[in-house]
Amino acid sequence: MQRRRLLSAMAALSFAPGISLAQEGKPLRLVVPFPPGGATDITARSLQESLARILKQPVVLDNRGGAGGSIGMAEVARAPADGLTIGVATLSTHGVNPAVYSKLPYHPTKDFVGVTEIVKAPGVIVVNPAVLPVKDFADLVKYLKANPGKVSYATPGNGTIGHMWGELFKSSTGTSMVHIPYRGAGPAVNDVLAGQVAVYFDQVASSLPHVKSGKLKALAVSWPERLDVLPEVPTYAELGYKQANEPSWFGLVAPAATPAAAVDRIQQAVAQALKEPAVRERLAGQGLYPSGTTPKEFTAQIGSEIDKMKRVAAYAKIALD
Repeated sequence: MQRRRLLSAMAALSFAPGISLAQEGKPLRLVVPFPPGGATDITARSLQESLARILKQPVVLDNRGGAGGSIGMAEVARAPADGLTIGVATLSTHGVNPAVYSKLPYHPTKDFVGVTEIVKAPGVIVVNPAVLPVKDFADLVKYLKANPGKVSYATPGNGTIGHMWGELFKSSTGTSMVHIPYRGAGPAVNDVLAGQVAVYFDQVASSLPHVKSGKLKALAVSWPERLDVLPEVPTYAELGYKQANEPSWFGLVAPAATPAAAVDRIQQAVAQALKEPAVRERLAGQGLYPSGTTPKEFTAQIGSEIDKMKRVAAYAKIALD
């Protein structure tokens, strides 16, 4: 009897949240479903060092870009459910994609369990002032109406939140632009900087350094109030476009059958990391705002976001297959 109790206690210790002796020291693979350089990648790298220290195991980033994040998410969905693989879920991969694609290589709810939301991410519309010398949002709308279909806009890919924001902009303003999808925020920003495309829709984090340097001009952000990092830039709501004022988010998911103890362990590590001043400062400096939720809350959030994005897709008449 005493031996049985001892074994039970040891088993409980091994799988208790925050301890998980079976996983300590083994690499944790963090799949980022977009290329380096974008807001998704920035979020993951901002947490990487702290998570490795808290979890006492290496955290290895695995960028799997393409297809609006679908390639990376499919990789997470088919990974072993052993608590050693997680992925960065986004509003694109777990909201927009299910709303605009009838077929995906993963099921957004059945194939995953939510771990936690990490940050809220404001969106932004920027232009290359050397290509399109408009002075503000109203000036851009005026120019586009005078030149229908002659301006292109870049996004991190088909089915991304940037794509949704772009289509919402067009529907809301009654303008016409040509969509140029890329394989991630990094390549998209590079072409906008090079003048290959004039307008860009994505999270603030991807464009902020270039806005600060003057190479790109920000015209509006999707956030409840003006951002500390871009105080001179109005929100969409201020400009009369409340339907375009919703921010994006990034979180973590694990394969569906991952043990609850392993999920809780990672969630608690993220919560601890988000309390560290250096991490919060790093994220805020990129226009990313730490949040944090429980696995149950984040799983429910994903379901509600899919419903919301389906309504937006119907409103904007977006269907990609």
